[in-house]
Amino acid sequence: MTDVIPIVLGERSYNIYVGFDLLANAGQILRSLLTSSKLFIVTDKNVESLHLKVLKDSFNRAGFNINCIVLPVGEESKSFSQLERLVDIILEMHCERNDTIVALGGGVIGDLSGFVASILLRGISLVQIPTTLLSQVDSSIGGKTGINTRHGKNLIGSFYHPIAVLSDLDVLNTMPIRELKAGYAEIVKYSLINDSDFFFWLEKHGVDVLTNDKSAILHAVLFSCRSKARIVTIDERESGQRALLNLGHTFAHALEVESGYSEFSHGEAVSIGLVLAFNLSVALGFCFAIDRDRLINHLKNVGLPITLPPLQNNTWSSERLMSHFNNDKKVNDGRVTFVLTKGIGQVFLSSDVPVDLLRTVLDTMIRDVGENQS
Repeated sequence: MTDVIPIVLGERSYNIYVGFDLLANAGQILRSLLTSSKLFIVTDKNVESLHLKVLKDSFNRAGFNINCIVLPVGEESKSFSQLERLVDIILEMHCERNDTIVALGGGVIGDLSGFVASILLRGISLVQIPTTLLSQVDSSIGGKTGINTRHGKNLIGSFYHPIAVLSDLDVLNTMPIRELKAGYAEIVKYSLINDSDFFFWLEKHGVDVLTNDKSAILHAVLFSCRSKARIVTIDERESGQRALLNLGHTFAHALEVESGYSEFSHGEAVSIGLVLAFNLSVALGFCFAIDRDRLINHLKNVGLPITLPPLQNNTWSSERLMSHFNNDKKVNDGRVTFVLTKGIGQVFLSSDVPVDLLRTVLDTMIRDVGENQS
């Protein structure tokens, strides 16, 4: 059985399909949605070896004309150089405006392919087939696309919705546990935003999700997709409520930039960012420490990081991290907007965070790195 979650955006509306064995049935699902038989499947080397054949066989049975492009693995592919390379390859394959890009992979492939689809021939069709837990519950939904620059993450991009998202939960069986945990951090985020009952459910069943118990993983993914779909429908271009989805992400993006995208995954950075957001909220007097401690205990129990790792070739600096905040997409009139919390399930936006207090919160976590090394 396949669950279908609609995102209602007028002429940009589309469905998220969540279930098992969807790769093998992708051709049948998409046949009625696409106006051309020519597809450009964009994937990376890891996903190619695991899932490309099943998808190609499905598309062949449905009569599609398939072109495959395999990119290097990793965040480095979200770059100007890979953007130019991918555009050149697709144009050399004689892409037409009715053709479709199929993004088969995690967040990197989805973000890059989505951005290419948005600018190629002024916009061609896009299908997202996310193959990581993180991309299934977050990055493949909502139309955010983009690449990174030396100034920050996702600073070049566009809002460009797919015509469908196919989330096959069977592909999660091939994921390393570290990557599953990274996606789980985004699932925790949804519970912290607006549903404390879901957080309590995760406290009981988080281990089941991470061991790919079918019932648990289906419930967690469906809840997360429905949460994001509901927010995107209300606030498509992040002018208000959708910004709440960035809980922990202002910190996480700064950590990723400072570490050169090499010390930890995006989901691991989000886990640390969630802790920092709660630490800041406690320091500001908005949140009780007991809620922060409950979050920390849950993240620890499932094996997600709650403190900064030591850097390979440098040391953490609150001043450098704060300089990265200034490149955040949520800066308005020179003021950084943070997602803060009054407790589990009660988040809000604030642009009135005192700089000295923010520095103190960062320095406290940085000091813990030094103490753990000594």
